[in-house]
Amino acid sequence: MSRTRMHSAEHLLNQTMVRLHNCGRCFSAHINSKKSKCDYHFQRALTTEELNVIEAKVNEIIEADYPVITEYLDRDEARIKFNLDRVPRGEDNGQFRIVHMGDYDACPCIGEHVSSTKKIGKFRITTAGFENQVLRIRFKLLS
Repeated sequence: MSRTRMHSAEHLLNQTMVRLHNCGRCFSAHINSKKSKCDYHFQRALTTEELNVIEAKVNEIIEADYPVITEYLDRDEARIKFNLDRVPRGEDNGQFRIVHMGDYDACPCIGEHVSSTKKIGKFRITTAGFENQVLRIRFKLLS
């Protein structure tokens, strides 16, 4: 399992959380090749049904086989369109790398990604927990 696939899945999970729960992208993530987790500022635990809907939506986007394309924006344009808080300092050089997953997601990112969403594989939420206003979603990919 590659970190590239897992990192690409993180993008789709984040956009799905934004669209379904209006909570913003994760504020913390730990991405490994075998399993990963994303932490979100949230107000409650998610139900099993809600987790199933998230998982199904991510898999729907993976199956849509969207192209993954990179563009570069200058600092001022990127600041207008995106939250740049998580971009590591010194990584921009006046230009921000924006990764697009079809028309589903776009965000600044310095990581490596698959060339199309179908290459991610099957997305599976393994567990989710909620504590101190933090929702943690753990996931893995199947071949």
